[in-house]
Amino acid sequence: MKTVLVTGAAGFIGSNFLKKICLREDVKNRYCFVIADALTYAGFYPTIQNDIEENKHLEFVHLDLRDRDKVEELFVKYAFDGVLNFAAESHVDRSILNPNIFVETNVLGTLNLLNESKKIFEKRSRFRFLQVSTDEVYGSLSKNDPAFTETTLLAPNSPYSASKASADFFVRSFFETFKLPTLITRCSNNYGPYQFPEKLIPLMIHNARNEIPLPVYGKGENIRDWIFVDDHNLGVWEVYERGSPGEVYNLGGDSEMINIDIVKMILRHMKKSESLISFVEDRKGHDFRYAMNFSKMEKEFGWRPKVNFEEGLVRTIAWYEENTKWVQSVKEKEKC
Repeated sequence: MKTVLVTGAAGFIGSNFLKKICLREDVKNRYCFVIADALTYAGFYPTIQNDIEENKHLEFVHLDLRDRDKVEELFVKYAFDGVLNFAAESHVDRSILNPNIFVETNVLGTLNLLNESKKIFEKRSRFRFLQVSTDEVYGSLSKNDPAFTETTLLAPNSPYSASKASADFFVRSFFETFKLPTLITRCSNNYGPYQFPEKLIPLMIHNARNEIPLPVYGKGENIRDWIFVDDHNLGVWEVYERGSPGEVYNLGGDSEMINIDIVKMILRHMKKSESLISFVEDRKGHDFRYAMNFSKMEKEFGWRPKVNFEEGLVRTIAWYEENTKWVQSVKEKEKC
């Protein structure tokens, strides 16, 4: 049995990874997972509590990655075989208001993990470190630009994306300098269950359900590529198990959508009026378009997204309508 640290697993993508990957029988038979999370506003322990309590191969640790001593203690205690780092401050608007916390968590937190991983790797060669990153590190595309590839130069435009790019550079440097077997995945916009209702899709679903105005930046013309969270996590696990150390892998959803079209689609499926749409002042430095070329994943692993956008959106709307208590609980936690 290998013991793997999964950080940020009480958040959106990490909790879905726990539920759909860590609980698979073929995975349970080979791995134990230490689930670590700082439980900030977006990390909600009740999301994963039953999973932790009902599965002996899972253990939860309350951990802030910024605390170097606590990170060191954890690595000494468990002598991990690998790390999957989902932990991150990830909301662009919050990074504009307070860039420092993004540097502290996304850069210094990642560096703390890398330093401890290096110590273990120096004692034994069996180790893997996967950094979950974002398409936003590549910057912004115009309407007719080709999609980002793994060799696209990094050009982050927000404090959030700058912090993620910085972390990626540290991950790369530990491979190049210390030969630590690192991997980086960069994904397009995720959507699905358990996403904190500040991001576009869950926010619009929540507001539409409660007949609250749906705030849309500018004219709503920005374009994003969307990937259903389960497709993303399947790709992450493929890379963790089979990827080549030192490599970057793009995970795209093959679903470029204009923001205003998504909002109207949500309203249509929820049978709500478009009069609820409220255009607001655009976000500072708002990237126009993201698009991901994931041909490397397709060629090396046969991976491609399985869930088309409208199917995934319908499933997501249904989940939020059936789990209003969860939404209310996380919103109340944020106020505390």
